[in-house]
Amino acid sequence: MSGVDDFRAHYFAALRAHLDARDEDTLAVGYELGRRALQEQISMLDIVEHHFQLVQGLAEDIGVDRPTALEFLLQTLAPLDVATRGFLDGTRRFAEERARAEGLADRDKFRTALVNSLQEGFFVADHEGTVIEMNNAFIEILGYPAEGLPYRWPHPWLVDKKRAREQQSIVSSIGSAEYETPIRHRDGHLAWVMVSINAVKETGNDRDVYVGTLRDVTAERAFAARESAVLRLATAVAVAKSVAELLSITLEECRTAIDVQRVIAVSWPSGEGEPTVQVAGEPSESSWRRLDPWLRRTLQDARHQLPLTAKTVDRPDNPGKAQGLVGVLSGSGDLALWLEFRSPRWVSAEDRLLVTVLIGHLSLAMQHVRQFESARETSLTLQRAMLPPVQPPPGFAVCYEPAVPPLEIGGDWYDVLPIGDNRIGIVVGDCVGRGLPAAAIMGQLRSSARALMITGAQPALLLEQLDSAASLIPNAYCTTVFLAILDTETGFMEYSNAGHMPAVLAGPVPGQTAMLTDAASVPLAVRRDEPRPQASRVLPPGSALMLFTDGLVERKYESIDVGIGRATDALVDTMTLPLDAAPAAVVRALAPASGYDDDVAMVIYRHQPTLLRIESEATADQLAIIRHRLAAWLRAADVPDELAADIVLVVNEACTNCVEHAYRGHPVGTMLLEAEITDGEVRARVTDSGSWKTPAADPGNSGRGLVLMRALSDAMELDSTPTGTAVGIAFQLPTGAT
Repeated sequence: MSGVDDFRAHYFAALRAHLDARDEDTLAVGYELGRRALQEQISMLDIVEHHFQLVQGLAEDIGVDRPTALEFLLQTLAPLDVATRGFLDGTRRFAEERARAEGLADRDKFRTALVNSLQEGFFVADHEGTVIEMNNAFIEILGYPAEGLPYRWPHPWLVDKKRAREQQSIVSSIGSAEYETPIRHRDGHLAWVMVSINAVKETGNDRDVYVGTLRDVTAERAFAARESAVLRLATAVAVAKSVAELLSITLEECRTAIDVQRVIAVSWPSGEGEPTVQVAGEPSESSWRRLDPWLRRTLQDARHQLPLTAKTVDRPDNPGKAQGLVGVLSGSGDLALWLEFRSPRWVSAEDRLLVTVLIGHLSLAMQHVRQFESARETSLTLQRAMLPPVQPPPGFAVCYEPAVPPLEIGGDWYDVLPIGDNRIGIVVGDCVGRGLPAAAIMGQLRSSARALMITGAQPALLLEQLDSAASLIPNAYCTTVFLAILDTETGFMEYSNAGHMPAVLAGPVPGQTAMLTDAASVPLAVRRDEPRPQASRVLPPGSALMLFTDGLVERKYESIDVGIGRATDALVDTMTLPLDAAPAAVVRALAPASGYDDDVAMVIYRHQPTLLRIESEATADQLAIIRHRLAAWLRAADVPDELAADIVLVVNEACTNCVEHAYRGHPVGTMLLEAEITDGEVRARVTDSGSWKTPAADPGNSGRGLVLMRALSDAMELDSTPTGTAVGIAFQLPTGAT
């Protein structure tokens, strides 16, 4: 089948489809057939004749909507009509140009005049890429004269020779290419050009000749770069929260745009005093006195120039080329900016315009940052006033991580309060909401909790009293609180939980972890029918306790138990770190990629039993208290129960002797018990300031205390002086015990 026959077959099928469907899609097929007819040189007359034959035949068979068929024909003829009119227009222009050219006496002069009249650079290169002809615009763009022809490959103005070679290969393969590339002008400055190249065959052979044009796009590119840099900078500095962050953003943008090495901001105080210097980049001198004297003079002089303008500055030892640009960001001249180039160079008008625009944005951003830093300082002062002192009691570390960085405050809080007799009150709470309203509620509840803990009441009773306080504070409803009273000597802790996260306990041995889920009840100011529960726990020596708010562990689309498990693992991982580094390590380990979206308050306590010291009056009513505290201390140190019972018995006997004998016939004095675990032994010492009574020769039913003490202890020393008596007792711990 010939090309014409194939075209007619496709035309018939497309016409039938359009007559059936009568939609835009089938009509568009007619346009594509017209373009095909143009490519295959099928005449309009042939198409029209064939169309009417088809319509006539279809009308006899099935009937035809002739307007619809005519519409399809016109759509097919449209590309042919456009091409015909273009051809006629081109023929007319050619005739005009030919007539104009024929009027010239010298055809070569006409050709040269025509090429040189082009505003774009024009060149011709041979098959090896050697430039053999160029016009005046080409010479003006590159600075290389016609007298230097031919310019062999690689051309002296090329900067990116690899890219130029790749584009030449593309032209050889497909016949044309268009690309943007940097070039080096003959005087040394860098410019950007848009290159368009086409390959044509030389007359008389099959080798390619390259004809191309150059268009200088340096200004367009500089404008685009300036707009892009300004947009990025304006967007970035709008969210900057400190001068250091602002300078860092400025440095990064100016490095790309104008090859800046460092940015220095100098702020002069309103009164007397040395200016403040902040630097981004290297070298990073951060003191006014350490700046180069020449640079200090430059910055001082800049205070007198117009604000929001950029001025080039030359070094005295390198005149002619700018070392950098200086500008003033305020009308009062108290803030100057120095942009230092990597090396001295000429500054173009585009560079100066870019910096001037940047300085305008930086001035607004600097005002924003100064206002923000002032608000931040105020909010931090408020936060410090509402939270307890930064330095917690020994053995404790605390942390507060806000969810709202601009204000640094929220509704979560902690408190660690010594309440006497080695007892510490611990509370962690979480008010509903965040920001200033939640912080105001938090401040009132924290103060109330602190005042109540000083009374020394049990945790359950303290929470009931805090319930009453919360009911009087607007919007304190549903606040959650975990409150505990801890004896740091014995590790004995009593606690109660008002709807809060359970505390987490990590033992000294890996894998020994627990959640304190007992004593849980409803949040504050929520109606309940039962008294608040209370539970107790003895913290093992070397263990770590962590109390926290839900911001640490709560994540969207995840069970809270998963988050608590992660927090437990993070606490275990900090057991080898210094205590003061533990909270930050936990916060860092659990931080979401986008940062915490809720406040986090945290208290970590590590229980390390130290010297037990009990000083009291030498009276019988104190003996039971001493026994209980000593037994709890031994239990916290994992001393075996049988040995602990012997130690309590022996120490009780020594204290009883103080009560019965030391001050007989004298005013009641004091007795002191000191105990410690060292070198595999439990060592106790009981001291009084009374007088020694020599045992009677026949003590009867008494006088067996010393015998009992020697029998049950591994070593005992009795030291009696006129100023008092001291009994030292030692007990050997079993192998493997603490």
